[in-house]
Amino acid sequence: MGRINTNVQSLIAQRVLGQNQRSLGSSLERLSTGLRINSGKDDPAGLIASNNLGAEITSKNAAVSNANRADQVVNIAAGGLSEVSGLLTQLQGLVTSSSSTAGISEAEKQANQLQIDSILQTIDRISGSTSFQGIKLLNGNFDFKTSSVDTGVSDYKINAAKYSGGSMNVDVLVTGSAQKGGLFLSFGAATINTGGSQFTIEIGGASGTRQLTFSSSTSLNNIAAAINSFTSITGSKATVSGTGLRLDASDFGSANYASVRVVKAGGLAPTNGGVYKLNSQNTAIADTTSHTAFASANNTITDNGADVSATINGITASASGKTARVNTDFLDIEVTLSDSKSQTLGAVGTHALSITGGGANFQLSGQVDIGGRVSIGVQSVASSSLGNVAVGYLNSLASGQAQNVVTGDAEQAQKIIGAAITQVSSLSGRLGAFQSNTVGATIRSLGVAVENATAAQSIIRDADFASETAGLTRSQILVNASTNVLGLANQAPQAVLQLLG
Repeated sequence: MGRINTNVQSLIAQRVLGQNQRSLGSSLERLSTGLRINSGKDDPAGLIASNNLGAEITSKNAAVSNANRADQVVNIAAGGLSEVSGLLTQLQGLVTSSSSTAGISEAEKQANQLQIDSILQTIDRISGSTSFQGIKLLNGNFDFKTSSVDTGVSDYKINAAKYSGGSMNVDVLVTGSAQKGGLFLSFGAATINTGGSQFTIEIGGASGTRQLTFSSSTSLNNIAAAINSFTSITGSKATVSGTGLRLDASDFGSANYASVRVVKAGGLAPTNGGVYKLNSQNTAIADTTSHTAFASANNTITDNGADVSATINGITASASGKTARVNTDFLDIEVTLSDSKSQTLGAVGTHALSITGGGANFQLSGQVDIGGRVSIGVQSVASSSLGNVAVGYLNSLASGQAQNVVTGDAEQAQKIIGAAITQVSSLSGRLGAFQSNTVGATIRSLGVAVENATAAQSIIRDADFASETAGLTRSQILVNASTNVLGLANQAPQAVLQLLG
């Protein structure tokens, strides 16, 4: 080699030294930060994936925080409900002890009434004071708001609802009518004629049975009155219809029925007389194909009622009596229909009702949309709200009200308390299920999702110290070698001086 203007070996050594220094710098940066990707040039696609996973992890952690907050809110509400439940149990005992007419003085009843008033006031106070960060939980603040409730809806309860927009219409379509169990007893005259013998009959229903005995010439009106005096015991009631008696279950539904057993027919044998079931297509008339003579009716003849069949927003509803219910992720509602609407096939109004807002909403997913939102209705537990339209409300037990224990109807008061206990127990159960199944499962599943997403992000983003340390050592050696080689390359042209002698 005799050229000195261009030192090719030095250029090559400089280029290789620069590459090795950049490799050394990259290893030092990764080892000092712990990250494989420190800028977009390191791995553009990996940087995008890492940032997306980071945002996902942050949103999931926020959802876990929301779920824990929801659990705390429900805990406070459940504590208030527990107290209300205990107070209702005390009410039950006070009403029962005050229902005697003998063995308890007027002063004792007045004292019991004072306790009842105090309990009602305490229930109202718990309803109004149970709160989380000043937000009241049991006063109906988190109940759903409704409008345009059709007259065919006698009562309703919205447990949960999720919808987009300002409102949700609830459409109820009756596909099968609700019925009361019923029988017709044909006597052929306005009075019974047993030829001097006694006529003994056993009347039954969902609540129990009662055996009654009548003598010849007893009027149908008196027989009906005797049967109806035990309606609360049997669950069946009678009405005079022409020359017979119609026996009906006291309420709608398959759980209710009317039954008859003739224990002793005596000489009662009117023409075409006996026990008839009702026509399945028209329950206002008897079914003439199901006739059993009184003398042959020694086995119990029973007719069960029927639950309403309906769809709510296109979903087939489960039913009990006149009440239809659907329970989906987007709508959990119970709708109780009036007697006439529950027996009329077709739509209940243009809409049965519209949900316009309310409910306790919790965002339990990292993705903010309707699918990740959970909604639950928390009804008021004030004394004016506990109970229902069928039996009445708890505040009617207060002094001066219809069901007070001094002058009121103790039997009806106990029914109201029973309905209130059922209502509070149902709400407690729903909140407990929400904590256990919804919140608890969400926290667990989100925790696993965060772990997996973090692991995926770590694989993409984090530096492998074993590999990077090996790379650092290699780069250090190569930089040292390249530096030495560059020095040698720079000294090589000096050999040309020997040619000049």
